[in-house]
Amino acid sequence: MADTIQRVQYFYSEVPDKPGEGARLLSLVRDEGVNLLAFSGFPKGRRAQIDFVPADAAALKAAAKKAKLKLVGAKTGFLIQGEDRVGAMAEIVGKLAEAKINITAVQAVSAGAGRYGALLWVKPRDVNKAAKLLGASSPAQSQPPLF
Repeated sequence: MADTIQRVQYFYSEVPDKPGEGARLLSLVRDEGVNLLAFSGFPKGRRAQIDFVPADAAALKAAAKKAKLKLVGAKTGFLIQGEDRVGAMAEIVGKLAEAKINITAVQAVSAGAGRYGALLWVKPRDVNKAAKLLGASSPAQSQPPLF
């Protein structure tokens, strides 16, 4: 089974770096019925940056507006899914390296049942070149819920 690489929109919010903020935000989007393809959070100075990759950007923006949550974006990244194997990510990052495309950030995990997934970001000026190189598809609206 071949990897699927999908160009996705993501949004982020900066929140206090304290216990419960991630749970609060995930509850907010869940309660509004927003399907997330991915979610990421990390410290940023004294705050935390929370990234949302929604299946439906309009639904996320509506939920954020209702909750008075400031979102930044849309920005573009890549959602990668495939059969877990030795060197799966080495193949992908190798293609980008050969094309002299610098990776801004990447997070990859084994998903169990022989599958893996990853989020990958490049500079905005490199998105189209990376998408073409990786054979990325446009966002799909019919992904099953992650959270």
